Amino acid sequence: MRNSKIAGVGHYVPEKVVTNKDLEKLMDTSDEWIRERTGIVERRYFQEGIDTTANMGANAAQKALKMANLDATDIDMIVFATLSPDYMFPGSGVLLQRELGLKEIPALDIRNQCSGFVYALSVADQFIKTGMYDNILVVGSEIHSSGLDFSTRGRGVSVIFGDGAGAAVLTPSESNDKGILSTHLHADGEFAEELAVIDPGSIKNNRLTHEMIDEGTIYPYMNGNLVFKHAVTRFPEVIQEALNKNGYKATDIDMLIPHQANLRITSYIQQKMGLPAEKVMSNIQKYGNTTAASVPIALSEAVQENRIKEGDLVCLAAFGSGFTWASALIRW
Repeated sequence: MRNSKIAGVGHYVPEKVVTNKDLEKLMDTSDEWIRERTGIVERRYFQEGIDTTANMGANAAQKALKMANLDATDIDMIVFATLSPDYMFPGSGVLLQRELGLKEIPALDIRNQCSGFVYALSVADQFIKTGMYDNILVVGSEIHSSGLDFSTRGRGVSVIFGDGAGAAVLTPSESNDKGILSTHLHADGEFAEELAVIDPGSIKNNRLTHEMIDEGTIYPYMNGNLVFKHAVTRFPEVIQEALNKNGYKATDIDMLIPHQANLRITSYIQQKMGLPAEKVMSNIQKYGNTTAASVPIALSEAVQENRIKEGDLVCLAAFGSGFTWASALIRW
C-alpha cells in the first residue's frame, strides 16, 4: 500500500482578538490567574455575519490548496473535524463543499473534539493507502465563543477556548519512506461526562428547556484535575507508541505538535519526552484551545515559520473529550 503525505497546510483565525483583560470585564478572573493556569494571553472570537465554521475552514483550505499547487476541483474527498458545526445537521463538511464550489465528492464529518484532526487525518490516510482517493482535504474548524458561559460560574472553562480553523491537503507520497508513517487512535468512554456539553441532547423528551439554560448544562463542563491527570499520561504514551511502531526514539523527533490544551500540559510533555523547547510547537498563548483546529493551526504556523523542513520527523498528538487520544508520525 502507498503512503499519503501532507502536500499543503493552511490556517485561518478571526480578526477579533480577545485578551485576558477583556475577560476580566465579564467575569471574576484576572490576567494573572489565566496565564498561571493555562498560559493563554489572548484568543480569537468569530464575528457573526462574517465567520462560520464552514467558511473559516474554507479559508484555511484555500491556503493549503495553494501550497499543494492544487485547485479545489482536484479534491476527491473532504474530511471535516469539528465539535461546533454550523447546524445541528447537516454537518459542516457539505457546507465547506459548497463554499469551495465542489460537486458530488464525499464529505465526511468527524466528531472527536480535541483529537478530531488527528482522527480525520488517519481516516484520510486510509483512503489514500487503499487507492480509493488521491487528493483529500482534511479540515479542523471551531467556533467556541458563541457557546461559552461568560459568567463567573463558567470562568474555569470559558477562559480557555478560542475560534479558528486549520487545513491540510493529503496526496499520495512518491515513497513509502516519506509521508504519514503511521497513525494511532484510542478512546475510553468511561470518562465521557468529565469533559462534555450535556444539553441539548436527544435522550430527553424536551431537548432544550429553561432549566437547562438556568443550570448551565448547555455549556461545556470540565473536570480539570481529572482531564489534566489523564492528558499527561496519554500524550507521552501515544507519542511513544508511534515512535516504537516505526523504530524511532524521542530524540529523533524534529518537531512535536501537540494539541494546544494547556501550556502546563505541553511543558510536561516536552520534559517527559526529553525534547528542547525549539522542537515543541506552542501557540496556545495567542489562540487558546481551538480543539479540532488546534493541531492544524499549529502545524500550519510551524511550516510558515520554517520550523519544519523536508525530511524532518514530525509527530502530531492530541488528547481530549471522550476521552480520546491519538498520534501521527510523519516524515516530512
